[in-house]
Amino acid sequence: MSVRTLLVLLLVFGSLTPMPAAAADTAVCVTACDTLDPSRAARESFPLPDKVINGRVLRLHASDPDGMAWAGIDNGVPGDAVWLDRSWDGGATWDGLLGKASIPGTWTGTRTLMYNLTDPAHHRRGLVRACGDAQAVGCTAWIYPDVCDAACDRTAPAAGDSRPVAPATLFGRTIRLHFDGRGMAWAGIDSGGPGDEIWLDRSWDAGASWPDGSSLGRTSVPAGATGTQTAAFATRDPRGRLYGGAVRACGREATHAQGSCTAWARPAVTRAAGALDALMWSYDPYTAWWPSSWWNSAVAVTAVADAGGSEAALARTFDVNRVAFPAGARSSDAIDGDFVSRAVDDSAWWGLAWVAVYDRTHDPRYLAEATTIANYVHGFWDTGSCGGGVWWNRERTYKNAVTAGLYLRLTASLHRRIAGDTVWGQWAKTAGDWYLASGLVNSAGLVNDGLTASCANNGQTVWTYNQGLGIGGLLELWRATGIPSYLDAARRLADAAMARLTDGGVLVESCDLGTGSCDDNQKQFKGIFMRYFGDLATATGSAAYLAFARRQADALWAGDRDSLNRIGQRWTGTAPNVTDWRTQASGLEAILAAG
Repeated sequence: MSVRTLLVLLLVFGSLTPMPAAAADTAVCVTACDTLDPSRAARESFPLPDKVINGRVLRLHASDPDGMAWAGIDNGVPGDAVWLDRSWDGGATWDGLLGKASIPGTWTGTRTLMYNLTDPAHHRRGLVRACGDAQAVGCTAWIYPDVCDAACDRTAPAAGDSRPVAPATLFGRTIRLHFDGRGMAWAGIDSGGPGDEIWLDRSWDAGASWPDGSSLGRTSVPAGATGTQTAAFATRDPRGRLYGGAVRACGREATHAQGSCTAWARPAVTRAAGALDALMWSYDPYTAWWPSSWWNSAVAVTAVADAGGSEAALARTFDVNRVAFPAGARSSDAIDGDFVSRAVDDSAWWGLAWVAVYDRTHDPRYLAEATTIANYVHGFWDTGSCGGGVWWNRERTYKNAVTAGLYLRLTASLHRRIAGDTVWGQWAKTAGDWYLASGLVNSAGLVNDGLTASCANNGQTVWTYNQGLGIGGLLELWRATGIPSYLDAARRLADAAMARLTDGGVLVESCDLGTGSCDDNQKQFKGIFMRYFGDLATATGSAAYLAFARRQADALWAGDRDSLNRIGQRWTGTAPNVTDWRTQASGLEAILAAG
């Protein structure tokens, strides 16, 4: 047999997937690490029928809020054993004997410790079952073999039919990938003949592997027909904290025994939903941030809150990260607790993040945290230099636009949300008046990076996020005071940006141009601008502003997005371009700004 023939057979009979291999027996951490004691379970349920082995009762326990399971055996005798098996490839192979425990003398039962069902940090979906040895070995069924989102796997497709990628062709057959209006995926084959096959592959790691998602819904064209389709399958597993699942449609032509597949794709029920799903794919639920950028994660939290994303993820980010961290753990700086550090601007980004989460959830603890952070930032307001303004860092070396804009937006936001406030509103007005008189805004209406030691505009780079923060701060101050001049000033900044910070009507950063590339901080600047520009567009109802916001979203969706809904740095898709979670959060804010 030739090598080429062997490869063809492996592709066809192996469902176009690599042969599965057993996963390494290493601890998995999600909201907790493997081997958590069941006494700490948030909830207890029994999702599967018990297994009886020689009169012993083998039971699988689950806690969905924890995403963990454990096994127990009862009515036993000393020496009977119980454990868990966990599989990462749909049950083909498994790590066995997890948490194995034996019934001690005089007891009639025992249990294992808790183990995670999924591994979002490494984009793996597991299956778990309870097993026992009581003079014979037996196991329960695997827990949660089907993925459930808007609907569960193997349901009929609902209304709506989007086709996100080009079809694959094979000997005249057309193989298509479809998403219904719920974001459930299905595959179809047309212009074929009896015996042709169609199926879906599903991957949790962006198409790199699909050990537990091969040949989903595999079905054959019946006699007398020329086509058929699969059932519908989910691409997200919210219970397992798995987002950004990708699917592709695959088919096999019966006569030649050859197969072909479409490209991988993710659904986008709405633009915002598709962009949010891709952003959450990069979130690590154990460390509860987007590794590894501290202030950028605050901006991502803001985007998730603005998009109506997972309240559980937002709460976990708050709970895990409000403590102190040594230098190098979350930032090059030590984090002192309550999200503050020597970087005053970083601290303020987190203050705005928790304002956004408060607006999303109305949970008062988030507003209280934002107030704590704002008090810290206010401690760096200094009238002894340049007549006011907030220092950029604890060493008080620089007064710049980003810290000034953050402080203005944060103080005005707190005034509007704290009933009966008599403090933050006055500080916000003082900050707004200082901002407009400081010289940060140049004669072209653009915001330069900061002030010199002699309190003059330093003429350094105009970054879009500084322009956006100026717009957002002055807009919020107008809402707080009703004074028209603040809204007029916000409009002037917006008009200048539309005229001077665009290329062909699309927003650009100076590092977007030519062969330049933006660093990890700069990747998020345009999204920050669009958050506050979009706020202005909504508040004013300006047709010009609304049209500009829509143009940004249309441009990036058409030209800077791949089939997995990943959005890059350059919103027209020109090269060189980069894509990561920072550019994703930026693009999401642009989409939200368009309404």
